[in-house]
Amino acid sequence: MAQSPTPQSRLAYIDWMRGLACLLMFQTHCYDAWLSPDAKQSEFFKWSQLGGTFPAPLFLFLAGFSFALVTDKLRERGSSPGQIARTTIRRGAEIYALGLLFRLQEYALGFPWAPWTDLLRVDILNMIGLSMILMGLVCWVAASISRPQSIRAASLLAACTSAAAIAMLSPPLWTTWRLRFLPWPLESYINGVHIFAEPQPWLFPVFPWAAFAFAGLAAGFLLLSAWSRIHEARAAVLAGFSGVALFGLGYVLDRQPFQLYAVYDYWHTSPNFFLARLGILLVILLGSYAWCRWGAGQWGFSPLIQLGKTSLLVYWVHIAFVYGRFSILPKGQQTIAGATWGLVAIFLAMLLLSAARTRFKGRGGELLAFLRRSARST
Repeated sequence: MAQSPTPQSRLAYIDWMRGLACLLMFQTHCYDAWLSPDAKQSEFFKWSQLGGTFPAPLFLFLAGFSFALVTDKLRERGSSPGQIARTTIRRGAEIYALGLLFRLQEYALGFPWAPWTDLLRVDILNMIGLSMILMGLVCWVAASISRPQSIRAASLLAACTSAAAIAMLSPPLWTTWRLRFLPWPLESYINGVHIFAEPQPWLFPVFPWAAFAFAGLAAGFLLLSAWSRIHEARAAVLAGFSGVALFGLGYVLDRQPFQLYAVYDYWHTSPNFFLARLGILLVILLGSYAWCRWGAGQWGFSPLIQLGKTSLLVYWVHIAFVYGRFSILPKGQQTIAGATWGLVAIFLAMLLLSAARTRFKGRGGELLAFLRRSARST
């Protein structure tokens, strides 16, 4: 019989999900960057890119979940709503600043071919940071207008309402309610228009992407509640069945003969597609919990859990070796087999980097002293 997880490993399934997002991201980027034009016409490539639709929702959903965990811990320590807001908003601002720094790095590595407008492109790191800032503001407002004993319920309601509002407002803000009076760098945060005349589905604006973060926040509040901590397995199963129900609801609504919107784009802005993807995320959550609680996740070292612990680092580094100037394979020239070997190399390299980061985190002084001793002995 599998042993009960220790308090430190109780939320290992969250790291596992984040590691899964990293793996899906690696395969999406590697095949997109390295496959030849002929190979990109294959069914294999189409399916690989379909898998690539999940990393961004997963990262944002898990950012919301982690946000709920942090706010719970701060509240248990006696922090006031204002203190919690300052702490979480500051962390969101740090992530947002890292997103800007990442864009600067990519521009520098691509110079002189990269256009300067790439510096202002709305990428996933920008949206994670901005979503954290928005969640901090929403939770602060909810806590400020509610009684102390109902702060958690008010925050949960605010998270659900925010996710629904963002999903529902996305279609018109992409089409009939375009904020064209805004400069494109600002409008791009609303609908991802960038420098083009129309919104671009490959960018990550607030609408609809921040809805996944607020959905993760709501899921975190529910799965970290007192009842869920006692009945952890039941809560995970309920989350999985809720995911199936949400997927079914999205499917049914999409099949209705009437639509609320003048322009309906299921694959990019539809709230029905948001429901379907959110449903799949909750099913993945149940699967990851089962894997870590009763499956191979109990056996010992887990590559996905390890990657999940350092997802920001491996995201940052792998881009340079896939899309950047330091690409380990010639871009746009590989067969499926060649790109797959490159994917294996990237996975192993990022796993080693992640393990090294975990091993030496907070031990920079010890490492520096060891290197100095080694230098003196040679």
